[in-house]
Amino acid sequence: MSEKTHDYHLVDPSPLPILGTISLLILAAGAILFMHEVQYGTALLAVGFLSVLSVMFVWWKTVIKEGIKDKAHTAVVRNGLKWGMILFIASEVMFFFAFFFSFFKSSLFPVDIFDGETWPVSAGVWPPEGIVTFDPWGIPFLNTIILLISSYTAHIAHHAVVKGDMKKVVKWLTVTVILGVTFTSLQAYEYHHAAFGFTDGVYASNFYMATGFHGFHVIVGTIFLFVCLLRAKKGTLTKKGHLGLEFASWYWHFVDVVWVFLFTWVYVWGG
Repeated sequence: MSEKTHDYHLVDPSPLPILGTISLLILAAGAILFMHEVQYGTALLAVGFLSVLSVMFVWWKTVIKEGIKDKAHTAVVRNGLKWGMILFIASEVMFFFAFFFSFFKSSLFPVDIFDGETWPVSAGVWPPEGIVTFDPWGIPFLNTIILLISSYTAHIAHHAVVKGDMKKVVKWLTVTVILGVTFTSLQAYEYHHAAFGFTDGVYASNFYMATGFHGFHVIVGTIFLFVCLLRAKKGTLTKKGHLGLEFASWYWHFVDVVWVFLFTWVYVWGG
């Protein structure tokens, strides 16, 4: 093997991409069969979900190994990974933009698009008649405070790893993860006591799609930060090698910003 004379990382051949593709196919097929109440649809959905998680675990573990043991994450590679994360978050911004567009379109111009037999909305009436909305100053406001505090604690943890203070990293990541779990628990409680279901009209569908997908992102972000916490305890996060925590911090701040918009427009203005 010739000596490496460049700063780029040429990854080794791996079965993970094709395994990830097959896992996603199984997951999608299982979801379709499950929604159509086909026999074994639930089992196939579970297999696909566990397969995707397994591929993700092995893949990210490989990336961590490449950075720590193989020293493959040079300054050039780190810069590329950062741009990749930035573009990923940008795609997530557009993802939520679609939900906000749907919400504003159906609320500001309801008759033009929903004046039919399905989900009729009277002109000038929003939320639609029969919908009892949440009090925004109850659980939603509490969750807003929780996420804003968690964004600050995540920032402290990121700042601490830059300085090499790993005890502080562990301490504040623990607090952040607890706050993330608390947010999810309160949102689950809110959903359980909701006065409307997912199929109860255009308001309900917009509400659950927007807040539900955000809740999913909070769960993903919490897991992301929890993995960083485990790495900090294990010693694989260092002052010079902490891209994982940096990306987790970016992602968490993005999730917090989205929630501020959801609270302002969906809970306060939309209710």
